[in-house]
Amino acid sequence: MRVVFGNGSLNRLSEEIDRLGLRRVLVLCTPGQQDLAGQVAELVGERAAGTFAQARMHVPVETVAAAAVEAERLGVDGYLAVGGGSTIGLGKALALKFGAPVIAVPTTYAGSEMTPIWGLTENAQKRTGRDPAVLPRSVVYDPDLTLTLPPAISATSGLNALAHAVEALYAPDGSPVVAAMAEQGVRDLAAALPTFVTDPRDREARAAALQGAWLCGACLGATTMGLHHKLCHALGGTLDLPHAQTHAIVLPHVAAFNLPAAPQAKAALSRALNTGDPAAALASLADTVGAPRRLSQLGVTESDLPPIVETVLANPYSNPRPVGRADLERLLTGAL
Repeated sequence: MRVVFGNGSLNRLSEEIDRLGLRRVLVLCTPGQQDLAGQVAELVGERAAGTFAQARMHVPVETVAAAAVEAERLGVDGYLAVGGGSTIGLGKALALKFGAPVIAVPTTYAGSEMTPIWGLTENAQKRTGRDPAVLPRSVVYDPDLTLTLPPAISATSGLNALAHAVEALYAPDGSPVVAAMAEQGVRDLAAALPTFVTDPRDREARAAALQGAWLCGACLGATTMGLHHKLCHALGGTLDLPHAQTHAIVLPHVAAFNLPAAPQAKAALSRALNTGDPAAALASLADTVGAPRRLSQLGVTESDLPPIVETVLANPYSNPRPVGRADLERLLTGAL
């Protein structure tokens, strides 16, 4: 894929649309980002056929169907996804359905723009897959777009990105290159995120965090994810929990469970976080940036946990350490 990175790079968006030979793109966003989507549509002029502002977390199939109707009505030949993981996920779902290319303009640190992974939620069940067709053809990273990202969202989004790197470090299909990207991505984000608590508009920190998210997202796209992502997908899809917050809460618990069985991953994270106990450092980082630390803060109750355990046990996945029912119950109870 092609990446354009740097402050002010949004001004090169028309150039990227033209490079792909697209004439009419549908601008995608969430209801809360309609103003930004409108600015982007104005920036690219007649290349924007219209805006669909109903992207939602976990990409419900109903949302995809509604967007598909609008895309067909407008006769578009591509999608311009402006926002975080929810919006880029919608673009991917449309690309999977129709084959038209996606251009991504990320405004959070989700990392979805760097992967061929798609996800859809139907009947409270989230399913995912991989297909090269959904990989955005061009990604425009403009750190200026993240300057107004509230510290709370920055924190959870950044911890979500860190989770991609953590699991890539112990993935069965990892490589030295992916490990290097993961370690640097963790280092970038861990250094930048605390800055946003005191100065959300620090441009250097925003650029460093966005670079870290790019690296961590690339790791997600290059490797097989393990227990952490399986748990978060089960929790998010079943209980409709906010994606980034769920990742932020679960990550230290899974790291504490898995890292004793993954010494190379632990060593890389120890270097990146400058600590001998990466799991504790991840928990401390979450505290420092004010991220939620308990699933109960998201409205989860003890009675919600048994179906999550069953869902995770029913779907095989790779993990550096075997995971049984008692392990899952203990881990989820700790996260609760």
